Amino acid sequence: MGLPRLAWTTLTAGAVLIGGLSVAAQAQQTPQQPGSVRSNHGAWSVICDQPAGASTEQCALMQNVIADDRPEVGLSVVVLKTADRKARILRILAPLGVLLKDGMELFVDGNNIGRAYFTRCFSEGCYVEVEIDDELMKILRAGKAAVFALRESADQDRVGIPIELAGFAEGYDKLP
Repeated sequence: MGLPRLAWTTLTAGAVLIGGLSVAAQAQQTPQQPGSVRSNHGAWSVICDQPAGASTEQCALMQNVIADDRPEVGLSVVVLKTADRKARILRILAPLGVLLKDGMELFVDGNNIGRAYFTRCFSEGCYVEVEIDDELMKILRAGKAAVFALRESADQDRVGIPIELAGFAEGYDKLP
């Protein structure tokens, strides 16, 4: 049996991360999260914010992590449903300075799930975005631990940044 196929895609403007949640990486440097925390589920938090001009609040499941051996390398992992509720998005914000051409690999419980490439960079970091298909959702719900792997330069090994999956399913189920 082969590895599951990930639906890595570049997303349309409708999938852009909601309002203040786009500055999630800054949470690693400042104690206050954008938006308001609605609930916590293991290492995951459901955070809600009202985007400018929107009539309703939008929520996302979020976890901020830092590499054990490289405190300058951290990620913000965000899972959300698009405003039209037709797609589920996994967005990872990596710090500036990562090697863009290699993208980022995802391992769940030691299995290589696939690689995605950076789609854009802003002042707070660079984004990898992927639409979560049913197979990936099943893997994330059943998994115990995930590792996002990236490189800072061509002559360095990949840096693996672990995230906990405990609480992921419960937190995702709390998203409106």
